[in-house]
Amino acid sequence: MRTVRSSLYQSEYSTTSTCSNNDDNNNHNLTDDVIDVHLQQLATANNNKSTKSSASTASTEEYLGISQIFSDFSACSSDISGELQRLACLPEEPNHNEAPNVSNDKSEPENLSFCTEIVESISPEDLQPTVKICIDSLSSNSVAVKRSAAAKLRLLAKNRSENRALIGESGAVPALLPLLRCADPWTQENAVTALLNLSLLDENKALIAGAGAVKSLIYVLKTGTEVSKQNAACALLNLAMVDENKVSIGACGAIPPLVSLLINGSNRGKKDALTTLYKLCSMKANKKRAVTADVVKPLVELVVAAGEASEEQGAAGMAEKALVVLSSMAGVEEGKTAIVEEGGIPALVEVIEDGATVKGKEFSVVTLLQLCEGVNGVRNRGLLVGEGVIPPLVALSQTGTARAKHKAERLLGYLREPRQEGCS
Repeated sequence: MRTVRSSLYQSEYSTTSTCSNNDDNNNHNLTDDVIDVHLQQLATANNNKSTKSSASTASTEEYLGISQIFSDFSACSSDISGELQRLACLPEEPNHNEAPNVSNDKSEPENLSFCTEIVESISPEDLQPTVKICIDSLSSNSVAVKRSAAAKLRLLAKNRSENRALIGESGAVPALLPLLRCADPWTQENAVTALLNLSLLDENKALIAGAGAVKSLIYVLKTGTEVSKQNAACALLNLAMVDENKVSIGACGAIPPLVSLLINGSNRGKKDALTTLYKLCSMKANKKRAVTADVVKPLVELVVAAGEASEEQGAAGMAEKALVVLSSMAGVEEGKTAIVEEGGIPALVEVIEDGATVKGKEFSVVTLLQLCEGVNGVRNRGLLVGEGVIPPLVALSQTGTARAKHKAERLLGYLREPRQEGCS
């Protein structure tokens, strides 16, 4: 999973913001000059230590290009970090994580990649003056200066945990939070993405949550650009790695906008929403909130859509994630009722019979098993039998994964009970 995704272009950054003033460009250039001087000096000094003198001229010229690279930061199409891929995982068992089918299909432009190499060559201690300037600039009266400073912090926090620690310790989090409510969408996007990158460090999770960021991230989920919404969802996902944060995130109202992202977002947004919802809904209260927010209907629709486009790998992967969340919803009675009412039973039986993935079949039988337990369990067993579930269940009990075989056998046992009782 990427840490940052941006579809913004430099031309978009250069457009006049509704909250900008006539001095924005001059202030922006002045701040950029000061920051870039620090970076150029540090990069040049580092280059002199690590390269031969015969190559120093060409390398120095490349390093001095960092100013233009920073100015072109808005042209980046992705800002990829492998750490979020570890976090955005869907468990096979309650306590074991299974990495999702995530593909980093967007490569970084050459200039951003080179700029990242420069940043990574400078020690956090040497970067501290630059970080301080960026943080101070976040409180500027100029929206352009704020936007530029947030973009630089976003990049500096991209890959190195040492940089994330330095930026967090330097007070960037409370300075970034007001920008999440800025009317300028690009400033908001840079700020939320900087917080996303910072949230990859465990120590920063407490700083971000403690500064009251949850409500502001939810605001971005409701009002931001598509990319801002995706990155706000991922930031909440990172915070949800801490159990106590799951409570506050759910209580502050994150689940309805996540469901909205699931319904209206791009494929990337849907995946981010699914992963974050799954993490939050490990808590019973959040499962109920998700059911109340009508999450079950779009989940069932994703499963049905994958069946209709069975040869599309992307649809199958999306359905598999939807099945995982659907299984979580079946953990509460309200969720079971909603799954039955939204046509979940025939959709799940179809997956067991003709599903494209082994995991999809497995999670389908787990969900059906939960439907056959509890208040309406006996009624639901009759519905399953009516949908013709027994033949595909028998096949799954013989050919599925070890877990799927076990669950299928248990479910077949449940389905036989009413018949035996009726014959006695």
